[in-house]
Amino acid sequence: MLIYEFMSNGSLANLLYSKDNDAIILSWEDRVQIALDISHGIEYLHEGAVPPVIHRDLKSANILLDLSMRAKVADFGLSKEDAFDEQNSGLKGTYGYIDPVYIATNRFTTKSDIYSFGVIIFELITGIHPHQNLMEYINLAAMSSDGVDEIIDEKLAGKCEIQEVRELAKIGHRCLHKFQRKRPTIGEVSQGILKIKQRRHVRQDTMSSQASFSRVLSRIQSQHIELSRIASMKEGDP
Repeated sequence: MLIYEFMSNGSLANLLYSKDNDAIILSWEDRVQIALDISHGIEYLHEGAVPPVIHRDLKSANILLDLSMRAKVADFGLSKEDAFDEQNSGLKGTYGYIDPVYIATNRFTTKSDIYSFGVIIFELITGIHPHQNLMEYINLAAMSSDGVDEIIDEKLAGKCEIQEVRELAKIGHRCLHKFQRKRPTIGEVSQGILKIKQRRHVRQDTMSSQASFSRVLSRIQSQHIELSRIASMKEGDP
């Protein structure tokens, strides 16, 4: 029996696709953190467990969020150890998230989970459900380096760093590569997402330092003006 802690913000799917006007809107920063949390969860299954465990049903409805919007991978009903049998029994998973290679070969591997995670990454970017022709939008976005700019979730308009979106989309495209061997490992995915966060922190620190320097410079200039004014007044005294 699996026991989950209470995840007060429900599933990622509920938040992304809620029609409630009072629903929480996930910020871009939240979405990047959620992607990183998911990758760490998968990383534990693929690289921390012995033998590796394949989830086999990764989807936004199986990603649960706590009060702080930290994500956890849930629903391991279809999970399976990465054994050495050549075939998996029966086609399993959720339409829109299933690796085409798995459909063709009936062979589910850790790279099949990577494919499903690639779909989730684009859900975070676009706010579009896989059942709403998400793959068509993804394929269109892949046609140019800035193609993803056209499919960003409208809720994020003017509220995200476009270069970060492009970097995350690049990771998503790699996860969705038609050849499994060319898809990244989950460890590589985690490192890529972490670098996006780290670069943001560097930019924020740089901007903060520049703002602090500007404030100090402004104070010095004000003091200089005040001293000049006082000196001018003294020179004018009889």
